[in-house]
Amino acid sequence: MTKLQEAVQAFPQMEVWNDSCSCKELQYAIDQSAAVGATTNPAIVFNVLKKELPEWEDTIKKIVSDNPSATEDFVAWETIKALGSKASQLLLPKYKETKGQKGRISFQTNAKFYQDKDALVDHAVELAAVVENSQIKAPASKAGIEAFEEMTYRGVSINATVSFTVPQALAVAEAVERGLKRREAEGKDSSWMHPVCTIMAGRTDDWLKNWIKANDIIVHPECLDMAGVAVVKNAYKIYKERNYRTKLLVAAYRNIHHFEDFIGGDIVLTITADYQRKFNGCQFITVKDHMSEPVPQWILDELLSLDEFKKAYLPDGMKPEEFQYYGAFKATINQFLTAYSDLCTLVRKYMVK
Repeated sequence: MTKLQEAVQAFPQMEVWNDSCSCKELQYAIDQSAAVGATTNPAIVFNVLKKELPEWEDTIKKIVSDNPSATEDFVAWETIKALGSKASQLLLPKYKETKGQKGRISFQTNAKFYQDKDALVDHAVELAAVVENSQIKAPASKAGIEAFEEMTYRGVSINATVSFTVPQALAVAEAVERGLKRREAEGKDSSWMHPVCTIMAGRTDDWLKNWIKANDIIVHPECLDMAGVAVVKNAYKIYKERNYRTKLLVAAYRNIHHFEDFIGGDIVLTITADYQRKFNGCQFITVKDHMSEPVPQWILDELLSLDEFKKAYLPDGMKPEEFQYYGAFKATINQFLTAYSDLCTLVRKYMVK
């Protein structure tokens, strides 16, 4: 067995997802990593199209020809839906087998809506209708937190993204609980729902490294590779104490800790194809319950000497109105916005002839 297969077999509560909607990569993930989920966003779709454009050109051309008055935005989103729909078919049997608890593909709402609750909700409902095994991503901004409650109430299984901190993860889980309670009060079925909250652990590390560099601070380098792990483990502990129905999801891999330290958890790991191959081929990873092992105290003490880490680690480190101004949030939302622009540029060449 590969390392990921071994880990999932030893700890069935763990889920591995493929962090791409490429059918080739997803099939590898299902076969070699026991993957039970996948994800899309404009950046992922743009990267898949760069690698697999000959396979998708006819689809894009048909979208354009069938919609002669369409905008670039329309063509871009129809393309996203097409890629996600095809990949969703590989996961649909698992979705039906587990009654919605596995086998989902995530579609991400337009990053431009990160300050607009109503726009996020409307787009989420639209995307959720694309395939039956959908999961809908939206950023964990203040507006996003508000939107998650309404999305959940409407029966949308959410995937909070652009999320790096314990305060964001707790706000997401509380919003989902409110939405579920509203549904249950009206007798609506929630049994097929499977909400998750992402913590982009590697991007938490990235931001802290940039922050200490900008502030002329030096710490032991191993601390900076464990910041995201510490954040995830603290959020996980609180989730279990409070019995939230949302499941934590780890994304943005940078090092071996971002897999090994979460083995044994009731958690989702969404992993790119390249990191799946790295983890699967790594002889140094030990498959045992690492999730219950605390971050070494000396590392945590050193990290907690940094004010910027406290914002990410402490449950009250930030208020919802501060989420979109956190450094990792700003860097990531800008990347998503740029990627969406790149995707529109790519489809434009099929429209402007």
